[in-house]
Amino acid sequence: MLALPSATAVSGMNAAQAGLRTSAHNIANLGTEGFRRQQVVATEGANGGVTTTVTRAEDPGAALETDMVGLLQSKNAFLANLSVFRTSDRMMGSLLDIAA
Repeated sequence: MLALPSATAVSGMNAAQAGLRTSAHNIANLGTEGFRRQQVVATEGANGGVTTTVTRAEDPGAALETDMVGLLQSKNAFLANLSVFRTSDRMMGSLLDIAA
């Protein structure tokens, strides 16, 4: 059974938030000696959508460029999924108006 578009969009927004938190965490700890960056691993959900797991990098060290790009990607992914969610909500409202 496939997930509704709104449920898929919510899982995408949650994944984007995990990316934002992880990138922010990495940037906040740039100066911490021996710090190992966190990374988000996204996997396809069984019924649609996405699930995430946060892992640690094998080697210590900063990657500011990667984390800044990650922030931008996560922000844009969140906004795209929010747009899908809003569209799904409007469509469901229109269907309910027709049925009434």
